[in-house]
Amino acid sequence: MNPYLDEDLQALGEQARRFATARVAPGFLERDKTRVLDRVLMREMGEMGFIAPELPEQFGGLGLGCLAAGAIHEEIARADLSISYINLLASLNGQILAEHGRPEVVAPWLAKLTRGQVLLAIALTEPRGGSDAANLRLRMERVGDEYILNGEKTSISAADQADAIVVFGRTGSIESVAHGVTALLVPSDLPGLTSTRFDCHGQRAIGRGSLFFDNVRVPIDHRLGEENKGFVQVMQGFDFSRALIGLQVLAVARVALEETWEYAAQREAFGKPLSAFQGVSHPLADLQTQVEAARLLCLQTLWLKDKGQPHTAEAAMCKWWGPKLAYDVVHQCLLVHGHGGYDRGPMEQRLRDVLGFQIGDGTAQIMKTIIARTKAGRAAVPA
Repeated sequence: MNPYLDEDLQALGEQARRFATARVAPGFLERDKTRVLDRVLMREMGEMGFIAPELPEQFGGLGLGCLAAGAIHEEIARADLSISYINLLASLNGQILAEHGRPEVVAPWLAKLTRGQVLLAIALTEPRGGSDAANLRLRMERVGDEYILNGEKTSISAADQADAIVVFGRTGSIESVAHGVTALLVPSDLPGLTSTRFDCHGQRAIGRGSLFFDNVRVPIDHRLGEENKGFVQVMQGFDFSRALIGLQVLAVARVALEETWEYAAQREAFGKPLSAFQGVSHPLADLQTQVEAARLLCLQTLWLKDKGQPHTAEAAMCKWWGPKLAYDVVHQCLLVHGHGGYDRGPMEQRLRDVLGFQIGDGTAQIMKTIIARTKAGRAAVPA
């Protein structure tokens, strides 16, 4: 019995698993080769109510809460981590738009987002550094009823595929750091906005790349939150996405373990199944234990968010532990499968996919600093 997922949420997860097994999993390997995100599949997910179900009904969601989003998210991820980026980006950006955008501007975008008709990206990282997230140089100059954007963003998920981007830029002085940052909703078809795509190691269907802003004009009513306060206000939403990322990568680890336990029980060596050898079964048992504990932490974090309780430290724990643990799990599972795991196929692709989350969306070092500041106080853990 799971203390966080009641019968309704478990049923929702089972529904998502049936869909993911039938529709998402079959294209897993092919999408890695073609690097094409399946828009038809995205619309099907929207029609099923699987995209940002936590959003209020007035914005196209189902009002089911963050645990519901997590229950769906992990089932899509176990079939294809890249496709589950649709859920991750929708939940993160959907929350930002719903809480900080002007309803008349963001409502049409949110309606299309939850129906799977558009994909939204988020652009924070710049070439000068990713972990120093508030030290931004992209300029947002206010002229009349518009902002004019000039600069570059990099390592942006879905950079060349997104229909709109939540962009963070500097409206105040560089000395003001986080308090001089503003967030805007920027449609990707605006003149002066171009993109490139990297040839990444994993997560290839969603992809990452750079965005270039050359005198891009954005209406002031597309601002998210207050001017110069976008970083402080909007970054609070990352606690939600960090818990989702934990579930996302742990789902990959869980399916890798399921397949490896089955393989170890069937494959024989020296007249015994591999699972009879403690050198095989004990490492798997150790990792299985950690995965179960880490998943409960992620669900607890979403439960705290649904209850309106503080969860910043827990979210940071999900983000640093989940990706590292998932990589260790898939790596061990690949070794148990021998060359069959090392050859091009599901196991080695999973290893490439989960590795990326140890780099993007907040490194382990930054997450541990967040935890330390939460527990000891910011003054005791200076930058």
